[in-house]
Amino acid sequence: MNVSPTLWLLTVVALCALVAVDFFIGRKPHDVSIREAGTWTIVWIVLACLFGLGLFAYGGARPTGEFFAGYITEKSLSVDNLFVFVLIMAKFAVPSQYQQRVLIVGVIVALVLRAGFIAAGAAIISAFSWVFYLFGAFLIWTAWKLIQDARKEEHEEEYRENKLLRMVENRFGVADRYHGTRLWIEQNGKRVMTPMLVVMLAIGSTDVLFALDSIPAIYGLTQDPYIVFTANAFALMGLRQLYFLIGGLLKKLVHLSYGLSIILGFIGVKLVLHALHESGVHVPEIGIPFSLGFIVLVLAVTTLTSLRASRQQQERAPAESV
Repeated sequence: MNVSPTLWLLTVVALCALVAVDFFIGRKPHDVSIREAGTWTIVWIVLACLFGLGLFAYGGARPTGEFFAGYITEKSLSVDNLFVFVLIMAKFAVPSQYQQRVLIVGVIVALVLRAGFIAAGAAIISAFSWVFYLFGAFLIWTAWKLIQDARKEEHEEEYRENKLLRMVENRFGVADRYHGTRLWIEQNGKRVMTPMLVVMLAIGSTDVLFALDSIPAIYGLTQDPYIVFTANAFALMGLRQLYFLIGGLLKKLVHLSYGLSIILGFIGVKLVLHALHESGVHVPEIGIPFSLGFIVLVLAVTTLTSLRASRQQQERAPAESV
C-alpha cells in the first residue's frame, strides 16, 4: 500500500492512545479476574478486526488478508511466548497484584523493540532481495528446532537469566524484596534496583529473542512495513489480558509447538519460493488466501488435538494412581 506520512503518524498516535488507555486501566495494582481479562481480550480482538475492515476500505482485499494472516500468526506465537512469561513470573515470585504492571511495561518495551526490528527488516529487504533466502532458511531451521524441543519435552520448569540481565544486576544491585511498584530505592546508602525493575527487564529482553522468529515470519506473509507494524502492535497489545485469561490453560496446549513449527516451516517455504520467483525462476507462489486458511486450519487442529490429549492424560492419571 501507498501509506502517507500523515497516515503513519495518525496510526502511531492512535496506537499510543490505546496503550495509554491500557496503562490507565491497569495502573492500580490488583488481581485480574477472568471476567476482566476475557472482556478486554474481546475488546482488543474487536479493535484488530475493525482495523482490518478499515484496511479493506482503504486498500482492498489483499492488504486486509495480509494483515489478518500476520495478526493471527503473531498472536499464536505470542501464546507460545506466554509459557516463558509464566516461568519468569515464578522465578522472580512476582505478587499477583503486580503482574499486570510488569506485563504492561513489557508490552511497551516489546512494541519499541519490534518497531526497530521492523524498520531494520524493511531496509534490509529493500536493499538485498536475497535476504528472503536467509529468512526462509532461518524459519525452516526454527520449525525443525521446535519439533525437536517438543519431542524432547524441553519446556524448562525454571527461567534462566540471560547474561545481559545478570550483568545489569551485578552493576546496580538488587533489593531483597518488592517495594510496591517502585523501580529504584535507596538501600544502605546506595541506589539499587527493585525486583520489579528486574522482572520488567527480563520480560523486555526476552522479547528480543521472540522477535528473531516472529519478524521474519510476518515478512514472509507481507513485505508492507505498515501492515507488519500494525499486525505486531495489535497482537502484542492484547497479550497482558491473554496472559491472565489462558494462563491456566497453557499446559493443556501440548501440541502448540508442533502447530507453530508447521506454520513457521510453511512460511519459510513460502519465502524461499518468493525469493526464487524474484530471481527469475518460474516457481509457483503461495497466495495470501491460501496462507490465511492454512494458518487458521493448523491452529484449529492443534488446539483440538491438544485439548483431547490433555483430557486423555487426565483420565489416565487416576487409573495409574490406583
